[in-house]
Parts: sequence; structure tokens; C-alpha cells
Amino acid sequence: MNLDKELDKTISNFADIQAELNICNAKDALKDIVNNMDLTPEERAGLDSEISGLESMLEKLEKASVYIAVFGMVGRGKSSLLNALLGEKVFQTGPIHGVTKTTQIRQWELGRENLTEIESSSTNSLTSYRISQVELIDTPGIDEVDGETRELMARQVAKQADLLLFAVAGDIAQVEYEALSYLRDAGKPILLVFNKIDQYPEADRLAIYNKIRDERVRELLSPNEIVMAAASPLVAKAVQRSDGSLKVEMVRGKPQVEDLKLKILEILDKEGKSLVALNSMLYADDVNEQLVHRKIEIRSQSADRVIWKGVMTKAMAIALNPVTVVDILSGAIIDVAMILTLSKLYGIRMSQTGAVDLLQKIAISMGGITASELVANLGLSSLKGLLGLAAPVTGGLSLAPYLSVAVTQAAVGGLSSYGIGQITKTYLANGASWGEEGPKAVVSNILASLDENSIMGRIKEELINKLKIKDFRQNQDTEKGTGNRE
Repeated sequence: MNLDKELDKTISNFADIQAELNICNAKDALKDIVNNMDLTPEERAGLDSEISGLESMLEKLEKASVYIAVFGMVGRGKSSLLNALLGEKVFQTGPIHGVTKTTQIRQWELGRENLTEIESSSTNSLTSYRISQVELIDTPGIDEVDGETRELMARQVAKQADLLLFAVAGDIAQVEYEALSYLRDAGKPILLVFNKIDQYPEADRLAIYNKIRDERVRELLSPNEIVMAAASPLVAKAVQRSDGSLKVEMVRGKPQVEDLKLKILEILDKEGKSLVALNSMLYADDVNEQLVHRKIEIRSQSADRVIWKGVMTKAMAIALNPVTVVDILSGAIIDVAMILTLSKLYGIRMSQTGAVDLLQKIAISMGGITASELVANLGLSSLKGLLGLAAPVTGGLSLAPYLSVAVTQAAVGGLSSYGIGQITKTYLANGASWGEEGPKAVVSNILASLDENSIMGRIKEELINKLKIKDFRQNQDTEKGTGNRE
């Protein structure tokens, strides 16, 4: 017998150590998320509640607090259940349905005195109970007016809660089953509380209980997760009239919630801290995913603006510069500057040497595309230079074809810069990593997705407007018309 006790104690101590490790690991992971969010005001906008939730979760972990939330339709006695657990009327109740309009939270003090009254009915000892704080959360009815807002509120609470209580007051309605199914999918421990059992004769009460257990929720909950209660029972009491006769009045009796208390405490005793750690991390992971998605989405838009600015800067430089070598060098300098700007946008430190190395790696991965573009640019640059030199001799007649060649060459250079920018953006958004497929696969996928004609057309259009080239379109249209007539 003593050996069995020692074994139980050893197992309990081991579970304690593991639970503490879970809490510590969860705290470290959550602190890392909170301290490294690196969000701009634009990225934070609309996510204040999620960020606040992360900070609340961290505080929750620090205190080793357990959140217990109650859900159910109006009139099921949710607030009364929590008052009965607390032993005092804290949550508002009343004869009118829907008294609870907003989420309310109160602390449930669980000292030694709270356990004594129910420990005698349990075959298990609860002396190892180790959760430092329990918060009870009351929620509005799931079927109340303005249900969409309250559903969002309930979902937020369900994400943060460690244990869910779902109150019913008889056979389960369809809306209750659907809500219970949703909460089950949240992956949290649930206790279905059949409340107000005092309103049914014993035979009816058992029949309803069996129907709920064996038919209604058989696929959602086990029998061990269903408990009966009477949070605010009505009992008959003999009252003496003024004339000395007696009359029977229905008055509120002592709450019958011992079985519910015991169920809750058994869950907390066995897995309370592990639940806190697990649920905190599940919530943090969900919020972190939203933050990362928002960050990537907004920074992607900003990155596209940076890329387009680089594209047009490079296109302008190429269009205006008649010297071939200078064309190529200035284009490379602009690409490096664009890469450095993108790295700052994504919060990744990169030196100028690193940017040059990345540009070289992208150019190598682009393979023949870069080589053919280089040959085309060299040829166009040479032609552009000859046409520019011939302008005085030809009385300016060579200027129109010069502009046409310059814009075309600039569009080709701008297109290459656009591809380089998109490849860099993908690389940086992935944490300065090419991923499992490697650089060549990333480059190929991005280049294959580019609409070259559309991008080059956009570059030409914007370049013409920037350079304010008069009658350029008209000359092009005239040349096309002449060609068509021929």
C-alpha cells in the first residue's frame, strides 16, 4: 500500500514538473512573438484586439490562470451557474431573458476551504490542485438579438478559454447542437451542463438526460462530459399567513452544483497547467498567423511600389543615356539600390555587397533570359547612339526613330528590373530563403507568371508621359498606318 502511494506521488511530481515545463516553454514562445512583431502603424490597424489578446495570454501564463467560459441560449441559467460556483451573486440574473448583454469575468477563489465540502464525494484526492487562479467568464445568449456581434464575441472567448461549459435546460434544440458542434471543433475540453433539473420530475429528468447522452450528443461528447445541476432551484416552503393558516410558496433553495464543481476541479487537477499552456499557444499561433498574413500583404503592396519606382528609374536612366556601358552600369546600380530598399522594408539586414551577391545569383538563375536581354540592350544602345549622333546631320529626322529605340530599350531594361524585384520580394518575404525548391525554381516560377507584354506596355506608356514626348504616339500611329497601307 505504501509502495502504491509512493508511486502515485512520484507520478504526480513528474506531472507537476512536466506541467511547469509546458508553462515555461509557452511563456518563452509567446514572449518571442510579442517582442518580435515588428509591425508598422498601418499593419497594426484593425488588429488591436488580437495584439491585446496576445498580451493578455502572456499575463495569463505568468499567473497560471485558467479561463472557464459558459455558453448557451438565453434562459438556460448560465449566470446562475457561475454564481452558484462562486457561492455568491456576482453575475447579473433576472426573470427577463437575455440579462447578460456583454462578456463578464470574475475570479473564482479556490482555496482549501472550497475543496473540503466536495472532496468527501470523490474517490480521488484533490490535494494536489495547483492552479493559482481561475477566471469565470459569462457570455450573452447564443440566440439573442444582434447575434452576429455576439457570435464573434463568443468565438473570441472560446479561443482564449481553457474549459468550456455549455448550459442546457432540457432536450437540446437544433441551434444548441450547432453551437456545441462549433465549440467542439475549437478543440477545448467541454462540459455539457443539464441545468434546472429541479423543474422536472425525477423520471422525466432521467429520460431527458438519457436522450441527450445517447442520441443528441453521442458523436460530440462522452457520458463523462455531461453533468446535471440546479443552479438556482425552486423549492416548496410552508409560509404562515397573518391569520395563522399555512400556504405553500416557491423559494430559491441551495444550489445543486457539487457534481459540476467536482468535474471542473478534476480536470484542473489533472491537466490544468498543460491546458493553459496548450490553449495559449493555439491562440498565439492563430493570432500570429493573422499578423504575419497582414504584414506580408501590406509589405507586399509597399514592395510593389518600391519595385515599380525602381523599374521606372531604370527605364528613365536607360532612355536618356546614349552611352552603352553607362546604360548597363546605371541599370545594375539601380537594381542593387532597389534590393537594399526591399531588404529594409522586410526588416532583413543586408549590406551592399550582399545585395550585389543576390543580384548576381538572380542573374545566374535567370540564365539565357539575362544573356539575350544583354545582347538586345547592347544592340539597341548602339543603334540609339548612332541615331543620336546623326540628329544634327539629318536635321532632327533621326530623332523620332531614336526615341522609339530608346523607349523600347528602356522597356526591356525595366522588365528585367521588374522580374528581379519580384524575385527579391519573394526571397525576402520567405525570411531571406529560397525555400525547399531553390533559387532556380523560384526564379522560373515568377518569370513564368509575368505578363511581359502587359508590363512592357505599361512601362512604355508611363515613360512616354514622364518624358513628355510630344507627337510620339502620333508618329507611331502614322508609321503603323503607312505600313498597313503598304
